[in-house]
Amino acid sequence: MSPSMPYLEIAPAPRVSSGLGTRRLMWEVLVTLIPVVATAAYYFGAAALLLIAATTTATMGTEWLLTRGSGKGSTRLGDGSAALSGILLGLCLPPSTPVWMALLGGVVAIILGKAVWGGLGFNLFNPALVGRAFLQAAFPLALTTWTAPQQGFWTLAPSVLAPPFMRAATDATTTATPLGLAKFAGQLVAPESLIFGGTAGSLGETSALVLILCGLWLGLRRVFDWRLPVATLLTAALFSGVLQLWGGVAPGPLFTLSSGGLLLGAVYMVTDPVTTPLTPRGMWIFGVGVGFLVVLIRTWGGLAEGVMYAILLMNAVTPLINRLTQPRTFGTGMRST
Repeated sequence: MSPSMPYLEIAPAPRVSSGLGTRRLMWEVLVTLIPVVATAAYYFGAAALLLIAATTTATMGTEWLLTRGSGKGSTRLGDGSAALSGILLGLCLPPSTPVWMALLGGVVAIILGKAVWGGLGFNLFNPALVGRAFLQAAFPLALTTWTAPQQGFWTLAPSVLAPPFMRAATDATTTATPLGLAKFAGQLVAPESLIFGGTAGSLGETSALVLILCGLWLGLRRVFDWRLPVATLLTAALFSGVLQLWGGVAPGPLFTLSSGGLLLGAVYMVTDPVTTPLTPRGMWIFGVGVGFLVVLIRTWGGLAEGVMYAILLMNAVTPLINRLTQPRTFGTGMRST
């Protein structure tokens, strides 16, 4: 080609970049997790930092071990996805979870939640929730034991430092979560406690206000599509409101939205661009499905919480949703297959 001839570059769509790549997206989300982690440390002390550090170390270490042979190890860790999965997994755990379980959950999150699918961008399920689901199935007692908040920053439940596969003495102050009290005792926690924090639960679900502010910031930064969290929360509010009017079956929209892990899931897991639909209609379907399943499981399921299972179930049908909502190919009378 002569130097005087124009240079023609041929490349697949899209040809206009928004500048929001994988690395920037992951690190934007990681920055907003700082106040969430700080809130967890405020209410649950050193145990929160210890567990989150354990899960993050496990996910990043496993990612490094699995990718170092391909020559892409530094790139994989540098994009922040492994660190994000580790922090989210830690925020999903009770403050009394043994450290060795947190490490095991982080390893499983990367291997079963990401590596077996081909790595980042190919996984069907949210890795953090895969690790949490594994721990829930393998160690149900430890994953449903809750300690009271604000027992002193350096106060650790004996189970946190228990040796692997050994049961520690139960001399910690345990309590029920707001969802547990509502489901099994018919008692509703005061709304201000749910909004500002100070209730028993997983590390990242105590303060609804912090999660709402972080979600609004991410939405304003256009880190995720607003349809996903809005559809999830709106459906959960409407469905719980209908059930409340229908004989008081559910506790109502405000309690439903501000209790448990619904806000944490709606802001940080429902918005995962890899495991959720790509089309606008698909996003609405996904969010409606998650919100509906959360209220359904909370109301009639055996467990008080249902966010994890709701998101994983909708992750499973995401390929089908993408196929059914695929836009019509330009110039044809039918959708492409």
